Amino acid sequence: LAVAMEKTGFSLILVLALVTLSTSSQKKCILTGTWQNDLGSNMTISAVNEAGQFYGSYLTTVSAAEKPILVSPLNGSQHIDDMGQPTFGFTVTWSFSDSTTVFVGQCFVDDHGEETLQTMWLLREKVKSAEDNWKATTGLWWSGLPVPACVEE
Repeated sequence: LAVAMEKTGFSLILVLALVTLSTSSQKKCILTGTWQNDLGSNMTISAVNEAGQFYGSYLTTVSAAEKPILVSPLNGSQHIDDMGQPTFGFTVTWSFSDSTTVFVGQCFVDDHGEETLQTMWLLREKVKSAEDNWKATTGLWWSGLPVPACVEE
């Protein structure tokens, strides 16, 4: 029985060491930086503070607004945990229209260490009356990759 206990104790320690090694070497997804989607829109996120809050800017390449597209501010927060692939949400208040967009999503890291943001968004446009409310909100998904350092401004 003592020999069996020694082997069990050793196996447990070995398993704990392997679990610790694999979780400590796991790449974590970092939201900070510049991201670009497949349409060429760019989002820059500042450093995320201890509470998970961040700010930044968004430059869209797609708009139905009649005014010229401008860089617009964003504010958001992410869930802080040790898992490394955080959920997050942010709001963009468009500088060139009476619209606001909210994004919710998650940052993923694949087996090769590549980061990707997967989000859903809802765009709320200002309408003249409650009767037009039905056409004021649209939405879709957004997928983005980090912009290489040499492309960042």
